[in-house]
Amino acid sequence: MIPDKAPGEDVLHASADLKKQAHIPSFEKYKELYTRSVESPEEFWGDVAKDFFWKTKYTGKFLDYNFDVTKGEVFVKCMEGATTNICHNVLDRNVHERKLGDKVAFYWEGNEPGDEKTVTYRELLQQVCKFANVLKSQGVKKGDRVSIYMPMVVELVVAMLACARIGAVHSIVFAGFSAESLCERIMDSQCCILITADGFYRGDKLISLKLIADEALQKCRDKSFTVEKCIMLKHLTKEEEASSGSLSPPAKRACPDLQQEKQKERVRKVRPPPQVPWNPEVDLCWHSLIGGASEECEPVWCDSEDPLFILYTSGSTGKPKFEGLPTYPDVSRMWEIVDKYHVSKFYTAPTAIRLLMKYGSEPVQKYKRTSLKILGTVGEPINPEAWQWYYSVVGEKRCPVVDTFWQTETGGHVLTPLPAATPMKPGSATFPFFGVVPAILNESGEELEGPSEGYLVFKQPWPGVMRTVYGNHERFETTYFKKFPGYYVTGDGCRRDKDGYYWITGRIDDMLNVSGHLLSTAEVESALVEHESVAEAAVVGRPHPVKGESLYCFVTLNDGINYNQKLEAELKKQVREKIGAIATPDYIQNAPSLPKTRSGKIMRRVLRKIACNEQDLGDVSTLADSSVVEQLFENRCCTAV
Repeated sequence: MIPDKAPGEDVLHASADLKKQAHIPSFEKYKELYTRSVESPEEFWGDVAKDFFWKTKYTGKFLDYNFDVTKGEVFVKCMEGATTNICHNVLDRNVHERKLGDKVAFYWEGNEPGDEKTVTYRELLQQVCKFANVLKSQGVKKGDRVSIYMPMVVELVVAMLACARIGAVHSIVFAGFSAESLCERIMDSQCCILITADGFYRGDKLISLKLIADEALQKCRDKSFTVEKCIMLKHLTKEEEASSGSLSPPAKRACPDLQQEKQKERVRKVRPPPQVPWNPEVDLCWHSLIGGASEECEPVWCDSEDPLFILYTSGSTGKPKFEGLPTYPDVSRMWEIVDKYHVSKFYTAPTAIRLLMKYGSEPVQKYKRTSLKILGTVGEPINPEAWQWYYSVVGEKRCPVVDTFWQTETGGHVLTPLPAATPMKPGSATFPFFGVVPAILNESGEELEGPSEGYLVFKQPWPGVMRTVYGNHERFETTYFKKFPGYYVTGDGCRRDKDGYYWITGRIDDMLNVSGHLLSTAEVESALVEHESVAEAAVVGRPHPVKGESLYCFVTLNDGINYNQKLEAELKKQVREKIGAIATPDYIQNAPSLPKTRSGKIMRRVLRKIACNEQDLGDVSTLADSSVVEQLFENRCCTAV
């Protein structure tokens, strides 16, 4: 599962200074800990559990499970019978036991530079307790489901932790989903209350959340499901007196005269906040409710296997932790924030890295970034070129890149290098994390040894792995365990090299069958991006009467580069040389922009529709810019076959 020793070729090692500063264990120590986590999980995770407060201890097995659908119901149970409260562990202990009340818990950055807030652990605990009491006053109790449809504001965290404090289950709905999507998610989990905001800005674009929320609640009523109450945070239309009950500052969009001089012109071009619709029979104001609430709220003790939250698996990975865009108001925004707050760990998605690469090194090098120690990437396989730019330009070859593979379902990363402990290979997710036992299977379900490629699966659980699909355990078993009984099936393809490093090749669904040969779209995309003119690429399949599928490629070029037949020929030649003639693109379309969600992920299903000239796109409410799709349809390649 992991090599006997650290590989010595084609790898990059972190600086000795970082190892010394962070007291990083050696590769041999990592091996020892990993082996212990797999062979003695009760002992290993038991030590981890000592860092938490437990009201009562567990009874029976520490970790019990069944992954084999042929032997009965699939289940995972950890520390069954033990009771705790996550909110108490996150806040109360830091404030009262560790005396960290004045330590900053959050630095919040708004859409506009200068729109900011600092929140301490003590302030956060006070607001969480107050909002927990608000929820209780509205009849929310342990086990109830609460839907949260909010922008990236500190109150989102307050709402989550308040639910956890009283034992309610929170269901986060990404604040870019449509009314129909929100309605479906509310009904899926039978939520008793909705928490939202009036709206927010992403760059210059206004998202009127309350309008969407109202439409969603009406759709619920039309389907005979009524949500009695909707709590709305005033984020854009905040009154001065309301700010005392909020952790976010008054929205500067509403007060353009207070903007710094350099921001005034940009703010004047933006519409003022809209009038917010209000239904007094349903709607409640966050600020009014929290203003009179008590700051004392005892935590509700929950069993270790009680549900904490419900998450959907699409549309959230790689979500930016700031309110705006990484390129707004200019492409140096990220690095300005790094210097401003002396950021030591920077974690983002490959698609964001490739977007920033497009603008070259100058916007990065305008800022010092000397505080950076670790760089992280997540959300999709990262191509080696983007990895090298991230490592060399952003991190100046002194910061290890933690290229993590994980899923919403796994509750955390499962394949990753440990910073400064495991040697890095650009683009590899490296080794399994503690307690994770990966395997690569062929189509027949046989485990492959040594260098190999196939289905990535896991052989045993760990405490954070998902327990079920809410309300549909049969779907849970069918999706993740039926294809290969005894294994958790990730749905991703994977290659293991001679050194034991793992390389995620992408979703099995994204594999293309060209003339009987399986091709990874990620591999073709990587070959295209290796060309010095290409900033980003996306590859999809298009039906072909002879080959089964043909390769339709979208390429975004670096600034100042023009697309022409010579460049197209160079790109096709590059793919042929890197992968083979079978992978030669049939079509290459110049795409100044790609259709992406507001969370930064490429919407490949939309690209498949464009490649096939199918105008019915389905729900595209999460698109950051719908005009991109129109432009791509207009510039389609001629596909006569």
